[in-house]
Formats: sequence, structure tokens, C-alpha cells
Amino acid sequence: MSEGTETREPMSAPDDGLAGRNALVTGGSRGIGRAIVERLAAAGMDVTFTYLGNEAAAHELVSAHPGRKITAVRVDARDSEAARRCVEDLVERVGTLDVLVNNAGVIRDNLLPLLEDDDLRDVFSTNIEGVFHFCRAAVPFMMSKRYGRIVNISSVSAEKGGRGQSNYAASKGAINSFTKALAVEVGRRGIRVNAVAPGVIETEMSKEVRDLAGDEIISNIVLRRYGLPSEIANAVWFLSSDLANYITGQVLGVDGGFKM
Repeated sequence: MSEGTETREPMSAPDDGLAGRNALVTGGSRGIGRAIVERLAAAGMDVTFTYLGNEAAAHELVSAHPGRKITAVRVDARDSEAARRCVEDLVERVGTLDVLVNNAGVIRDNLLPLLEDDDLRDVFSTNIEGVFHFCRAAVPFMMSKRYGRIVNISSVSAEKGGRGQSNYAASKGAINSFTKALAVEVGRRGIRVNAVAPGVIETEMSKEVRDLAGDEIISNIVLRRYGLPSEIANAVWFLSSDLANYITGQVLGVDGGFKM
């Protein structure tokens, strides 16, 4: 070693602060939700996820990770009482609720004149009311511990409108506003609230849109590809972790530069 050359110790990875903590992910059996469950479980968290209709997918996710603490619970996010019971049962079982990820959502795409009342009702009752129900149930427990991380799954559609998505875009725009308002409301009690806004991600939910307008969509994405569920999950992990301790009230776009 020449004179004046200093040795440097290799930098260790920062602690994300999630190991041993407890998370609840709504709509976690497939697609983005499943990837979030797997990412948080890989960080050492005890993860409970909700599902509504696909029991086989929920059980498959649990059985696919026998070494992880993953629990599936059937809950309808539209039902405020069911959401309340879900949160209370979780806290009774594991002691705390540290991270809440509101991922449950539906789409009912159509041009506005062709939308039925139920198309609006279904989207709003799941995408908005579901978030409200779970946050309202979880916040008191987080406030009592002066610790909590809430991540709401929004969409690029909230800011960059798409044809046939007026109901869906409106629901996700409401999530963005809700996220910012709640962040102000609970910040002094040690709770951070943020949102992740995915672009077009390779999931079952987006398959019809991708099949119909694949080339047109790709041409509007700077990175020239669709996103992966794992890439959304990594963003959720980051916002849930201690690495994001000074971030709240934000909507993080993970969209590959969609419609820039």
C-alpha cells in the first residue's frame, strides 16, 4: 500500500427498522398486493393480508412461504364493521399494527355515457371507502403507540387521465387528497402517511388494457416497458421503512415516466 493511501471499511446496508414489526395489507392475494406481502415478509415482518373472493390464491400465497409469518383473512373492504374487526383481531393476536398498506381496489372501465350506477358505486365503495374504513380502524392503535406507517395505493390515473377511466381516476384522486389530509392530522403522533401511484403494471387487472392498446401505452412510457409488481412493492417497503422517516403526505409515482 502506497504512502497516503487510506483504507475504507465497506459500508453496511442501513437497517430498515421493519424486522419483528406487524403489517396489514388489504387485497394481498394477487398482483401488486401479493408482491407487497412478499416484500414486507422478506423484511422480517409478520404480515396479515386480506382477500375477498379468491380463496385459492390466498392459500397458495401462504403455503408458498412456509418460513414466513404470513396470515390470510377474508374481509370485504367495503364493510366498515368487517374492517374494524379485522384490525382489532390482528392487534389482539400480535400486539400492534405498525404498517397498514391499503391496496384493495377494483376497476370498472367504460366511457362515461356507458357507465352504470353500479360501476361508480363499486369503484368508490372499494377504492375510497375501503381506505377510509381501514385507516379509521388502525389509526387509534397507531396513535396509542406513537408509531405507524400508512401507505395507500393510488394510480397514475389520478393525475394523468385515461379514456374510459373517469370513475377510477376520480377514486384515486380522492386517495391522494385523503393521504395528504390524514398525514397532517396524525403526523404529530408519530404516524407517517404516504401513497404510491403505479403506472401500467404487469398484473391480471391491467391485462385487458395492455392487450387492447399495448403499443400505444408503451410509446407513452419513457422507459419503454411495463412495470413489475415487485417494483411497486419496493416503493411500499421504502415508505414503510425507517429509511423514509422524514417523508409524509407524499404521492410517489412509480410509472416509468408515463405520459411525461
